[in-house]
Formats: sequence, structure tokens, C-alpha cells
Amino acid sequence: MAYKTVLSVMSSRHGHEDLRAAVSFCEAINGHLVLLVIGFGAMPPYSGYGDASASIWVDERERELAKLGEKVASVKTELAAAGISHEVEEFFCDFPWAPDLLGQRALYADITLIGGEIASDARLKAFIVDGALFHSPTPALIVPKGSSLAWPPKRVLVAWDSSQEAGRVVHQVIDVLKSAEHVHVTMVDPVAQSGLQGEEPGADIAAYLARHGISVTVDIIASGARSINDLLQQHATDIDAELMVMGCYGHSRMRERIFGGVSHAMLQHAKLPILMSR
Repeated sequence: MAYKTVLSVMSSRHGHEDLRAAVSFCEAINGHLVLLVIGFGAMPPYSGYGDASASIWVDERERELAKLGEKVASVKTELAAAGISHEVEEFFCDFPWAPDLLGQRALYADITLIGGEIASDARLKAFIVDGALFHSPTPALIVPKGSSLAWPPKRVLVAWDSSQEAGRVVHQVIDVLKSAEHVHVTMVDPVAQSGLQGEEPGADIAAYLARHGISVTVDIIASGARSINDLLQQHATDIDAELMVMGCYGHSRMRERIFGGVSHAMLQHAKLPILMSR
């Protein structure tokens, strides 16, 4: 599908790097930008210090509110100069409510863009990514800090394991794959088995993509002693991929957080833009 409405989020504590990435993306696709500028307040104090503790908390919230107002004003000025179709929404919320907030606004967008400043902020990243992936019907485009977003991407790596999650994201981004010059379906240690990955792993998804007019290659990689995350990142570098497409969280979120997992590791160490869905 064409991306007509792009949801992006930035914090009142950051600069405008993520904003400029969102503007550039919307210019490339002629899309409408919905920008959420979020200010975060500390939770109310629950201590025995009475009025003194409450007063400190109120003062801190007032400072964060003022910072949010200043950020919104500067953002509106920059967007007006950019000349793209846009709207700006400001929210002040406590940390635990951020995922629900993002998910609610994503109901009215085609894709959620997460820029490098948010993606590299250890305090905010978990809340924003959680909202984008688990409280939202849209795919999330994550652009790590220091990477550039070329759109449409010329060369795309699709991480494929014949799972429902991988299949869902491929169907969601089929138009992106059509616009690419070449797509590499990449599999790590696939097992040839009828009913799962087939007697020739990757053949079915390659045929499906080819019927859409997509130039596709199936790359099969043996892991050896290396992690799947490292292998996918290295292969993306080797083929000069400008985008990685992958489903995420085949296990429960709690299990992923405790034991790790490919999607968790990829979010932690991404070096190129990743288009993800679950």
C-alpha cells in the first residue's frame, strides 16, 4: 500500500534530527506527517516526606511542561518552513502510558517512523518501540542513529523464516519491495521440510515475490558459531542493503526480554533502517 499518512514521534528532550528524517521521508512519498511531540513527567511521589516531596514533583512537572511548549513552538516553525502537509499534536504523559498513546494515534496512520534520537535513547526507546509494535496496527520503520534513510530503497534484505510474522510483514510492505531494484530473501540455517519451509527453502516466497514483478534472490547462510543478528547485519552490509524487512517477536514479549531473541537484538544493534511488523 502507498503510505499516505506517516506517524512520527519525538521527545521534548531531543533535538530536531528525527523531525528532519520524518520531513525527508514525507517529501519522498508525498505523505502527510502526523508528529507527536511528547513530554514525560515523573510519577507522583509515594513517600513519607509529605509536602516537600510533592512540591519538588510539581516543580519538575512544570519545567517539563514548559520544555514541551517550547519544543512544539520550534517544531511548528520548522515544519511551516518545510512546506509539507502536516499536523502537530502535543502530549504530556507519564512513562507507563506512552505505548497506549502511540498505539491509539497509529490507528489513523499507514506507518510509524521512529528516528535515531528516540531509537538511541535507552529510557524512551522501550516505551516507543513497544507502542509501535504491540499497540499499533501499522508497521514500524526504525532508523538508527547515524544511518541514512534512502527512499525508495534500491536493495532490500528480507529476513525470512517462513513464520507468520515474516509473512505478515512481507504482505504489508509488498509495494516497497516492488519499488526496489532487487530483494534478497535471506535465510539462516533453514531446514528442508515439507509443510514448513518446503523441500527447497525460500523457493515459495521467491516465486510469490517474482509473480509481483520483483527481482529476487534467495540467500542461504550457515550460522556456524555466530548469532543470527550478527549474520543478518553483516549480510546487509555485504549486499549494500538500504533497508531490512523483518517480522518480529515470534516468542512472547516477556520471553524475548528475558532470553533475548533476534528481533530484540536487532533493535538493540541495528545499523541500517529496519521495517518491522509482528
